[in-house]
Amino acid sequence: MNESPSFDDLPKAQRLAERALSTLHRFLQVEAVSGAALLVAAAAALIWANSPFDHSYHAFWDLPITIGFGEHVFSKSLHFWVNDALMTVFFLVVGMEIRREMHEGALNKLDQAILPLIAAAGGVIVPALIYLSLNCDPARGQGWAVPTATDIAFAVGVLALLGRMVPVNVRVFLLALAIIDDIIAVLIIAVFYTANLQPGGFVIASIGVLAALGFQRIGIGSAPLYVLPGSLVWIGFFVAGIHPTLAGVILGLMTPARAIPMQEPPLEVVSRVLKQLRSSDAASERDPCRLEQPLRDLRVAHREILPPVSRVQMAMHPWVAYGVMPIFALANAGVSLTGADLSAGGHLVMMGTALALVAGKPLGVVGATWVAVRLGWCRLAPGVSWGGVSLVGLLAGIGFTMSIFISMLAFSNQGLLSAAKLGVLFGSLVAATLGLGWGVIYIRRQ
Repeated sequence: MNESPSFDDLPKAQRLAERALSTLHRFLQVEAVSGAALLVAAAAALIWANSPFDHSYHAFWDLPITIGFGEHVFSKSLHFWVNDALMTVFFLVVGMEIRREMHEGALNKLDQAILPLIAAAGGVIVPALIYLSLNCDPARGQGWAVPTATDIAFAVGVLALLGRMVPVNVRVFLLALAIIDDIIAVLIIAVFYTANLQPGGFVIASIGVLAALGFQRIGIGSAPLYVLPGSLVWIGFFVAGIHPTLAGVILGLMTPARAIPMQEPPLEVVSRVLKQLRSSDAASERDPCRLEQPLRDLRVAHREILPPVSRVQMAMHPWVAYGVMPIFALANAGVSLTGADLSAGGHLVMMGTALALVAGKPLGVVGATWVAVRLGWCRLAPGVSWGGVSLVGLLAGIGFTMSIFISMLAFSNQGLLSAAKLGVLFGSLVAATLGLGWGVIYIRRQ
């Protein structure tokens, strides 16, 4: 068998392409970059919606997209497909993050999860109270949940900008708090922003869930095959009157945290097949008939080295971070600065949202953590000082993606919705700036 050429023996164009792709892959794994992509998309939406071409912004997202055949058609705007269909993928990844953390991460043991759980509860209750203190009117009060959520991508991305001097346990604390925040936000959406339930939809969703469980039971590990039962769950939620994106959370939580059992461990299969290919002339002759089964065994073993919850999440992360979330920001952050109703109570919605994010989140997180430690319910992890807790509290005030999502469920009045979005954008920007500023001071004191 001929020796494989070294990297330097490859054509120059191929070497340059491989180096560029390798650099791009490493670049896309940097968490701060995904946050920057989200920020660029939000800025582009704001500029577009406040430019002389603002009419084209709204006209574009109102374009009808139709699927179906014959008389059975389903037509909705592009805005709907982004917010109710594409965001299901985002919630799917959220569900898988929760599942993985519950299995082997910060939420695996109660004593590890209790502190971020208490901190997250404080970070939900205090912002809600601050918002309601300025918006006790029922119409405006519907937005009490808008400033309660933390944007994981933005918050962790800003923390990454501070470099490696931030203790690992501070990052773990922030990540666990943000994940619990997401759990609370999902529960809030399901309980407080769902009405007029239709029992028939639950039947459809149940069929989808049972189908997914059946696939798992018989050992189907190929992720694309789960699109059909996942679609049934989404359709069922939509018909039932539950926001269909929550189907992603359900499917994410159902994703197995252990690899499918195999008669032979995956690594042993890889070793055996590689040895078989080296000792056989089928590889050198490239005989497809003789290579089909070994290559199939190799693909299955490669797939099952990681459990599905980790494998699928890793595969979908770049698509969500650089596709789904920026598209969502582009579709929803385009708030007309002249179109927000800041006269008939809109200014209170904007002020209440921004103040709750900037002040309520850190007060709630730090205050709840201090009470829990003071009462002896739990203690700070090694390397986590009160300065680190304050940093987590400030970054928890970045509530971009989930906050905008909840605001669209809370307000049907476009003026109040625009005011809430402005409050989210302004509050998240201030929280990120304060977090970076305090982070620099905190690192210097280390």
